[in-house]
Amino acid sequence: MMNRMSQPLVSIIIPCMNEEKTISICIEKAMSALQQEGLEGEIIVSDNSTDNSRHIAEKLGAKVVVPASKGYGKAFQEGFRHVRGKYIILADADDTYDLLEMPKFLIPLMRNEADLVMGTRIKGNIKKKSMPWLHRYIGNPILTSTLNELFKTHLSDAHCGMRTITREAYDKLAIKSDGMEFASEMIIEGARKKLRIIEVPITYYPRQTPSKLHSWGDGWRHLRFMMLYNPTPFLSIPGFLILLLGVFMTVTLSMRGNVETTSLHSFILGSMLLIIGAQMIATGSCMKVYGIVHNRIDKTGITARLLDYHSLEFGLLFGIFLFFAGLVWGSGVILKWISSGYGSLSEVGTAVTSMTLAALGIQVIFSTLIISIFLLEEKEI
Repeated sequence: MMNRMSQPLVSIIIPCMNEEKTISICIEKAMSALQQEGLEGEIIVSDNSTDNSRHIAEKLGAKVVVPASKGYGKAFQEGFRHVRGKYIILADADDTYDLLEMPKFLIPLMRNEADLVMGTRIKGNIKKKSMPWLHRYIGNPILTSTLNELFKTHLSDAHCGMRTITREAYDKLAIKSDGMEFASEMIIEGARKKLRIIEVPITYYPRQTPSKLHSWGDGWRHLRFMMLYNPTPFLSIPGFLILLLGVFMTVTLSMRGNVETTSLHSFILGSMLLIIGAQMIATGSCMKVYGIVHNRIDKTGITARLLDYHSLEFGLLFGIFLFFAGLVWGSGVILKWISSGYGSLSEVGTAVTSMTLAALGIQVIFSTLIISIFLLEEKEI
């Protein structure tokens, strides 16, 4: 039994939601591992259950805390508020992770060889029927490789729920996620703060109760979260390529002349691509500024220079210029249409060009205004 009056070296956080079949197994394994290693520790169960899980945990000597609302990240955040140990172990209450393997997570921290130790099921032993093939061969590899590429990490299993971190390292991280993104945010923030991250192979066991994961929904949430930290590869770069293609198509076709009779549909397609590309770039820019304001992206280099007052002022003036250029360009077509008695319109190419310029101008104006509002919020924060 743990002595709650003494200062524990190890704190174990176990989020729990209706795991009465396995919570006792997890707590007993954690206690056994601590006893075998001769370590003073505490077990904190962050519980949002409606079954008997809370009573079982309390009876076994764990400290039970209740988050204000549901959510994987919310449960861990509540648990972190109560930890007293120097080393913090994160695990699940479903007994898929074997807490008897806890020592291999602690040794690198105690030897000062790492700040964050991740379990890896991929390099370990995945028991039969413990991980769906969609997660094992598609979802987890894609999300892990994306995270590695975007944030320069070298992990094989970024979404393993069993991990250990020092209290000093955790205090450097500004983790805010309430949901499943908590797992990704810890790694991303760890990479930003230059934490030493290593992996240890573990065994992954089948659940005894139905999984609470939602494959597509949780996968999208992780991807969306990574996009918030680094929107450039998802939006700005593809948008820039689409914009270039649109410019190339419209300019090339315009130089041939008489687009109304030779290549009207291609010309319209090029204009659409131009607008779509510009919108993707604008969206990526707004997301990046949002990330900067909420301390998820560092404001450095070109980004910092582009976000000063004069750059935003130039963007607003440029958008106004494009908008009125489109209106002036299209006014001639409107006047000809009126003078012809509102008959059929023969200068479709000019009309499409003017509308494209006006639309681009509006995009630039609105995007600049939104970015300016975000930066006002940054000053208030």
